[in-house]
Amino acid sequence: MERVDYLPYGKLKIIQSSHVFSFSIDAVLLARFVSVPIQKGKIIDLCTGNAVIPLLLSERSKASIVGVEIQETLYNMAIRSVHLNKLKSKINIIHADIKELSQYIKGGEFDVVTCNPPYFEVNNETDYNQNKHLAIARHELFCTLEDVILECSRLVKQKGKVALVHRPERLGEIITLMKMYRIEPKRIQFVHPRSDKDANIVLVEGIKDGQKGFKCLPPIFVYDVNQQYTEQFKQWYGIEIKSESEGE
Repeated sequence: MERVDYLPYGKLKIIQSSHVFSFSIDAVLLARFVSVPIQKGKIIDLCTGNAVIPLLLSERSKASIVGVEIQETLYNMAIRSVHLNKLKSKINIIHADIKELSQYIKGGEFDVVTCNPPYFEVNNETDYNQNKHLAIARHELFCTLEDVILECSRLVKQKGKVALVHRPERLGEIITLMKMYRIEPKRIQFVHPRSDKDANIVLVEGIKDGQKGFKCLPPIFVYDVNQQYTEQFKQWYGIEIKSESEGE
């Protein structure tokens, strides 16, 4: 069953469904973390789902924004969410496989590329949820981490920025692949469920053909010892949290 929820800060609405796809903390953190041009430019979000990241970025930048989604159901939800918020002049959603995106978009066009990709490799059929929409969103059924980073590198301008959210256990792969495809990691930030727990989210931003050397930013802690949102997390996520879902 579809529903209309508010995004953090309560300014924009989004169409989603727990049976198909709901936005996660991961996507919101990426939209807050990435460096974006304020007044003009071009941004593209790969694996956009129901367009949560393009919608959130529209509040931070006047740049034109493109979202790319392979699943037709999610693509349709994204289109309707953009129209619901009267942002169709600013946000364009494309129904496409990122591995075939060169048919639609030439390389080197974008100032910023973002992606909240599938996190998990596919080892066997029991590894992923039987709900096909959630399986595609969470597991590398249609694109691998290398596919994502290769396309990010193709799309971004020289000295443009690429930002990803992923699992910390794959950070080594992310850095290796970024460097392989000429994206130099520049900013890394870990997100922990609590201060006494290991990080379960990592945010990484790199620059195409950037200089070596990166900053490891202070960690973000989601919950305090009383299982309440920390003040730090509220500032990142929005003080009034009107919709929340489990991460991918």
